[in-house]
Amino acid sequence: MIYITQEQNDLLYVCSLIEFVGRITQNTNADVVRALRKEGLARQIRLADINHCLSFEEVGDEIIEEYKIQQGSFNLIDTCKYDIPSYVDIGGVYRDLILDVKDEQGGEVVDIMFAVFTSFISEKISNFNSSLYYENPSYIYHSYVAGELLD
Repeated sequence: MIYITQEQNDLLYVCSLIEFVGRITQNTNADVVRALRKEGLARQIRLADINHCLSFEEVGDEIIEEYKIQQGSFNLIDTCKYDIPSYVDIGGVYRDLILDVKDEQGGEVVDIMFAVFTSFISEKISNFNSSLYYENPSYIYHSYVAGELLD
């Protein structure tokens, strides 16, 4: 049996929520995170345990309103040729990467979240016509550290 810590669970929730808000507002995850800023990310982490009992739609609407996230034009879902992973699946990819960075390099989760979501790897993970989100977490981590996808 695999035990998930509260930190891992909360991080999965917030990463999934960012992906969810990005999809419904047609913004990149980087745009959503920039709108939240580090303070908003920290707040969402603190509230994650409480917000778990609410729907993603309800919490997403609150975030969109509170942080004044405008409708964008980023939409890879309509052009995706393959099955679209769920926002929770993508949240898991981000959670694993953030925890790998924390374990290997140290730092505060919110700072790492902001760095990961605003890096080149976020755009690559969001390209559902590629298979990056299915790659081994170690490959994603080492690509992130290298600043480019590794061969």
